[in-house]
Amino acid sequence: MAHALVLNATYEPLCVVSSRRALVLILAGKAVAVESSDAVLHSERASFRIPLVVRLTRFVRVPYHGHVPLTRRAVFARDGGRCVYCASPATSLDHVIPRSRGGQHTWENVVSCCRRCNHAKADRGIAELGWRMRRSPSAPTGPSWRVLGTGRMHPQWRAYLPGLDLGLDFGLDLEEPASA
Repeated sequence: MAHALVLNATYEPLCVVSSRRALVLILAGKAVAVESSDAVLHSERASFRIPLVVRLTRFVRVPYHGHVPLTRRAVFARDGGRCVYCASPATSLDHVIPRSRGGQHTWENVVSCCRRCNHAKADRGIAELGWRMRRSPSAPTGPSWRVLGTGRMHPQWRAYLPGLDLGLDFGLDLEEPASA
């Protein structure tokens, strides 16, 4: 099933919903379509283009979220779906300081890793192996991570997600437009 990006009245990204839910928001007058796909949904008396991005008609106050939840999808999105040690496609998570040596399960200690590097590193630190990370891990910030943490991303959403490197492939499940 296709998904749609929901924007606040101020164009701030809020969440990702199913295309069906986005269409219900539009029909109820709670949202307007900003971008639509070429696919069409038919009812008995009407046809609707499937929305990709919708904007709420009224501003919704979002409670302050101090942090982005640490999930596998969010770590892969932060690291671009690549191993931080060798840049090959990532398949697993790795603790920079192994948990067996007191490392915590936090954003600053969890990275995406390929199977080969994860197996070679085992329960050792990267200093022991002489390895270097391509970049230091840190907790993601900003409203765009509410969307990226879901692991779903349509290519047309990038224009509505501020603070992202638009050339970076986030290693997410890129959705194709739904066919009619």
